[in-house]
Amino acid sequence: MSNHLIVVASLLAFFPAWSCVLGNDKHPNIIYILADDLGYGELGCYGQEKIKTPNIDALAVAGMKFTQHYSGSPVCASSRCVLMTGKHTGHSYIRGNTENGGWGPDAPEGQTPLISSEVTIAEILKAKGYATAAVGKWGLGGPGSVGHPNFQGFDFFYGYLCQRVAHNYYPTHLWENHDVDILGNDYFKAHQRIKQSPKTDEGWKKYSGNVYATDRMILKAKNFINTNKDRPFFLYYATTVPHVALQVPEESLQQYKGQFDDQPYLGTQGYLPHEFPRAAYAAMITRMDRNVGELVDLINNLGLEDDTILMFSSDNGPTFNGGVDAKYFSSAGPLSGLKVSAREGGIRVPMIAKWPGKIEPGSSTDHVSAFQDVLPTICDIVDTSMPKKIDGISFLPTLTGTGKQKQHEFLYWELRQQQALRMGDWKLYRRVNRKGETINHLFNLKNDIGEQNNLAETNPSKLNELIKIAMDARIDSKEFPTPYDSK
Repeated sequence: MSNHLIVVASLLAFFPAWSCVLGNDKHPNIIYILADDLGYGELGCYGQEKIKTPNIDALAVAGMKFTQHYSGSPVCASSRCVLMTGKHTGHSYIRGNTENGGWGPDAPEGQTPLISSEVTIAEILKAKGYATAAVGKWGLGGPGSVGHPNFQGFDFFYGYLCQRVAHNYYPTHLWENHDVDILGNDYFKAHQRIKQSPKTDEGWKKYSGNVYATDRMILKAKNFINTNKDRPFFLYYATTVPHVALQVPEESLQQYKGQFDDQPYLGTQGYLPHEFPRAAYAAMITRMDRNVGELVDLINNLGLEDDTILMFSSDNGPTFNGGVDAKYFSSAGPLSGLKVSAREGGIRVPMIAKWPGKIEPGSSTDHVSAFQDVLPTICDIVDTSMPKKIDGISFLPTLTGTGKQKQHEFLYWELRQQQALRMGDWKLYRRVNRKGETINHLFNLKNDIGEQNNLAETNPSKLNELIKIAMDARIDSKEFPTPYDSK
């Protein structure tokens, strides 16, 4: 055990416990599946009608669906930091996407690394004897950095360390721990624009390769489960789907070809062109759903179903670029805003939890929760104390229907020029425009889930109350400055 993990284990033993004992000596296996840019309305169980997601829908039938669950941030890296550390973006170390390299094939990989002093879910579970793995997209530290998953509590990592590299589903390589796994795909830029549609299939095929990254990643995830089936394990499966570029193997694309009024996407909004953008997007999500089914089937075949809790969510709302047609698919459902925005469509995400014998099948909850709650919930599940100075509240009582569920006084988000806070049914949304002016929005989500009616002028006292709470909810960050920093 590393010195850092020894410190973590000592701290966890010292902190007074407020965990929930479930009456089972064996700690359950934990699988947390994180989709990438999957919208609130893009699953059948959340109202999607065009895209097929039978395996994820089956999880909702067998478990619990959350209707008011929030991501950590409207963008990837900061959202994942909140998930891993239990701190919202007013306190978390990483509060946005920043790059440590460039776009060329030889550019340094990675984003701002998570620092060593932060305690992650994986470190907590490793100290409890769990085998731990992260498979998929990381984004919290590149090769050799302190943020590398092997230095943040994960015994095993496979996938993309760098979010930029993850813009291509046919990369030249992925990472296995600290080693490069050469896939045999030729290098090509993940952002290209063309003037007209190619006249032949070969003109489109140049945006694909031999090995589809998610196929390799799901294989590694299943190998990890098989290897550790006789001990408690934690699998963080962070798929890159459906984050653009629009790329999917032909066998999956065929399922949707001809179903939509598809016009070729020429790369005008970034990422790669595609001949059938709507079909490709739907096919990517359905192929991800198939991967989820593979994990569930493996757990069942190994006889681990009753000993495994599985959670599924998304890191933020659906995207607006890369040829994705969020309006056509009603990707955000009734919500306003998309990825990058702290409006509801950018941060309210699907969340499903399945745990046979503990979670009532076919249940639904309107409990208001967020990514920062996952860490304390897992601490309760494995009967261990949580680190101090986190912002999350365990939702284990909601999952099991036992005990009293604590409620958040508020939820908080910030990203560059934006600041948002939810308190009860009230939602504060602020942004500083290019002129340096602060634009305030106040919504009542009970009556206005689509955030269409700005009540800021008619409710100045409530507006000022929430602004004060929002300003008190944060501390300044040198790495991620905002207009809301103390002067």
